[in-house]
Amino acid sequence: MNRRSIGVWDLVFFVVAAAAPLAVMSGVSPLAVMFGGVGAPGGYLLGGIVMAVFAVGFTAMSRHVDNPGAFYAYISRGLGRTVGLGAAFVAVLSYVLIAISFIPAIGVFAHDTALSLAGVDIPWQVWAIAGWLTVGTLGYLNITLSAKVLGVLLGLEVLILVLFAVPVLVAGGAEGLSFGSFNPANIFGPGVGALFVLAFGAFLGFESTAIYSEEAKNPKRTVPQSTYIAVGFLAVFYTVVLWAAIMAYGPERAVAVASEDPTGMFFTATERWVGAPAATAMHVLIVTSALAAALAFHNASARYLSALAHEHALPAWLGRRTPAGSPGAASLAVSAAAAVIVVAFALAGADPYTHTFIWLNAIGIPGIIGLQALCSAAVVAFFRREPHGHGIFTRLVAPVIATAALAGTVVLIAVNYDLLTGAGSVTNAVLLLILPVTFGVGVVVARILRARRPAVYEQLATVRPDEPTSVG
Repeated sequence: MNRRSIGVWDLVFFVVAAAAPLAVMSGVSPLAVMFGGVGAPGGYLLGGIVMAVFAVGFTAMSRHVDNPGAFYAYISRGLGRTVGLGAAFVAVLSYVLIAISFIPAIGVFAHDTALSLAGVDIPWQVWAIAGWLTVGTLGYLNITLSAKVLGVLLGLEVLILVLFAVPVLVAGGAEGLSFGSFNPANIFGPGVGALFVLAFGAFLGFESTAIYSEEAKNPKRTVPQSTYIAVGFLAVFYTVVLWAAIMAYGPERAVAVASEDPTGMFFTATERWVGAPAATAMHVLIVTSALAAALAFHNASARYLSALAHEHALPAWLGRRTPAGSPGAASLAVSAAAAVIVVAFALAGADPYTHTFIWLNAIGIPGIIGLQALCSAAVVAFFRREPHGHGIFTRLVAPVIATAALAGTVVLIAVNYDLLTGAGSVTNAVLLLILPVTFGVGVVVARILRARRPAVYEQLATVRPDEPTSVG
């Protein structure tokens, strides 16, 4: 069977679905308005610009490193295999935890939607189990089926936000259109640190264009095209929709509403400007948005695990594939990890949203952004040895800018970490330490491989999973 079945738009669906645009806009962006004020849309636009600059070096390297390990492979080629394997362990941890976090989120969103719309009070755990089974089944099956499901769900959530934004902007909003949201003075206000935590976190997951390289049609063309389309779409979409939400209330009133009722900000505005049926649809689509994000991160996690298993950095059984070519063993492992972690949190009495969902994301978000910064530095090192015909902007200027911007974002996240977790200093310290400890474990594994299995070590980040290895 031909495993190269994924096209440009399939990859775009995976990336945008992982970003969960409806969940980001209705559930997270009001917090950005609360902390960042009317400059919040500008913060999302700036986040998109930084990600686009990062994509310059990222996509250039994708043409020369054909390996679905993505960050792991690029960092290994640029900064060495030891650093690369440390990054790989952080990537696996980050993606798996984010994928798992959406399972209780599905449960919470579905419970609240069923209760508010139909008066049906089914425990969140039942909905979470249904979501877990759905994600696990689709993740195990052929990737093209997942792409079709994601395409439908993504189309619906984008449509409902467009239906909200267009009437607001055409009518000129509640007080007339104002462009103060794009004034640098409003973007870089007192809450800029908290704003950037939320804005930059909204773009997580577009590395998955490279993760699917082994299943993509003509990856040297498909990966760059899908990356730029996804990042460009998200940047414009987030910016326009959030700006429309502010215009729906008027700048001053919008900040007050975001502070008083952040979870209801979009639903109230949608009901007022479009009608109750649209608000009802938005409630339902919040659930499918979380489901789509869970599936996208599940798929990315399974492919990371499979790639590392194939290179003998993880147990070989994780690399076993289904007849359809999907990483079946790794997919089952992610599903099993989700069951264990979500049940453990539930038995500990943790709240499914404020603890399980938020805390797992609080580890995964800085993990992935930190890897983006490290990857940009690796791009500089890689092209310094051999430019491969790329100009100075592609191989030096853009990745240096991206490295500085993304590293700064990691610092802002650490400084504003309580915004993400709502926890005390001890809990925050433990959660943050998980990332460097995981990186250290990867480094230790690399050192052990180098000392005891040098042939395996030398093949790290060089072998594609659809090619046989010579090392047993």
